[in-house]
Amino acid sequence: MELYVLRHGIAEDRQTWKGARDSERPLTLKGLERLHQIVDAIEALELEFERVLSSPFRRARQTAELVSDRLKLGAHLEFTPHLAIPPASARLIEQINALRPLPRSVLLVGHEPHLSELISLLVTGGPGLGLTLRKGGLAKLEVEGLQAARCAALEWLLTPRQMRLMR
Repeated sequence: MELYVLRHGIAEDRQTWKGARDSERPLTLKGLERLHQIVDAIEALELEFERVLSSPFRRARQTAELVSDRLKLGAHLEFTPHLAIPPASARLIEQINALRPLPRSVLLVGHEPHLSELISLLVTGGPGLGLTLRKGGLAKLEVEGLQAARCAALEWLLTPRQMRLMR
């Protein structure tokens, strides 16, 4: 399985956000503009996703919806609390493994530090990988038998800037 991991775009600053709940913090205008450029790069790379799973938090939801709309994946988009804050990696893995038919490619949209921790778990079996996924960053993992342990190889990791340059 190809597992793609995308961090949400640039959101309103947590310190200046005037909303009542962090879960409602939206993407900024700059975040939306950059996200369009990132989707241009996804299209240039000819990436295809059979399923999209996203955190229900507003900034991740906006990111997943923009990607899904542009790539015409709306019917394959699902929001899951297992990608929210706090995350539930083991339950997320169970949810992916329960999908039928089992997809060949899945895009996960969520938050840091959970996404980097998930990548580390799948690649090394623990927390020691030491990477940080930037806002709008995208990683590709090749997975053999998805489980909450070492089961994947990190194929590549792209920063938002790299993606903007390749579109």
